[in-house]
Amino acid sequence: MTARILLSCGEPSGDLYAGALTRELRAIDRGVTVEGLGGPQFADAGGRLLDDYRGFSVTGLTEAIRTIPRAWATLRRLVAAAQANRPDVAVAIDFPDFNFPLARQLKRLGVPVVYYVSPQIWAWRPGRLKTIREIADLVLVIFPFEEKIYRDAGVPVEFVGHPLVDLARARDSKDVFLQRHRLSPRQPTVAMLPGSRANEVRRILPTLVAAAGQIRARVPDAQFVIARAPNLNGDLFKAARTPAFGPLPIVEDDTDGVLAAADVALTASGTATVQAALHDTPMVIVYRLSPLTYRLGRRLVTLDTFGMVNLIAGETIVPELIQDAFTPEAVAGEAVKMLTDHARAARVREGLARVRARLGGSGASRRAAEAILTLDSRRSTIDSRLSTTD
Repeated sequence: MTARILLSCGEPSGDLYAGALTRELRAIDRGVTVEGLGGPQFADAGGRLLDDYRGFSVTGLTEAIRTIPRAWATLRRLVAAAQANRPDVAVAIDFPDFNFPLARQLKRLGVPVVYYVSPQIWAWRPGRLKTIREIADLVLVIFPFEEKIYRDAGVPVEFVGHPLVDLARARDSKDVFLQRHRLSPRQPTVAMLPGSRANEVRRILPTLVAAAGQIRARVPDAQFVIARAPNLNGDLFKAARTPAFGPLPIVEDDTDGVLAAADVALTASGTATVQAALHDTPMVIVYRLSPLTYRLGRRLVTLDTFGMVNLIAGETIVPELIQDAFTPEAVAGEAVKMLTDHARAARVREGLARVRARLGGSGASRRAAEAILTLDSRRSTIDSRLSTTD
């Protein structure tokens, strides 16, 4: 009997990982059924959408309030589906504010839960570790330092590596990409990645565009390209149409191509920083939340650094400009240093190489799929033995 899996992810990076995981699950077991909350990547891989996450993925404590009614409706839909036809395993991918209550309800139904891509308990709200111990039968972590945290807390855990090692691939060579977008392979290229959510783009892109003007003043032949995450409204990118530059090139749904072609990336903190590291692209990490969200959230953060590549490296290898420190002047200053100081750029690349070495090599999605199906197999064997005993 093949497995039935209920999967839940709630943001673009989670959808990307869900798609890769679903492909591997179906490659191992062609009869496996995977359904749940996801997006286009999950659906393209053969997952059946019970609901689409797009529209209620935001960052920030205050911003999330507006999405609560829809989130609860989606939660009820997934639980009802599990009640009607109980899955063999549930897979929660990050997205803790939704997946924690979902996992609790699924556990009450007797469904084993695998948490894949665990929440960043080591960065903020460490009390969530207790919740994960209660709801997860197995945690699959993508960063090596996470394994010890869970093991020491008595949580079944397996380090599978980072799925982006396989997924972060540019479709074209640098020269082909640049020429396609009417950019010159002979000029320094600055990539702008303002985030994958609407509220991130609104707060981040205007400052990056303002920084571009200051970079151009100091590096006259610098050229710019903006990575636009899929399914974002084009109106969010009006700031890219400037009198000084004309319309800046905007490339949709090809973040890897943008990063692979760039000499430096100005990127919102998040998954894109790992992608930049995989493409050996020096970066300046930026981020801005609403003032209230930042004040509330800062009290919960246990680390002094935000950028994932710095956390993985265990040292500051690229600059971080967060909240009030995120100004056009500061961004331009850091970017110009990386474009003009070759020794500095080389040191950054040495640090990025150390980050890549710690990401676990290729095959993360396959290892995750195998762990999920192995858990289902073990549970099925136990249930069969208990049934025979009864």
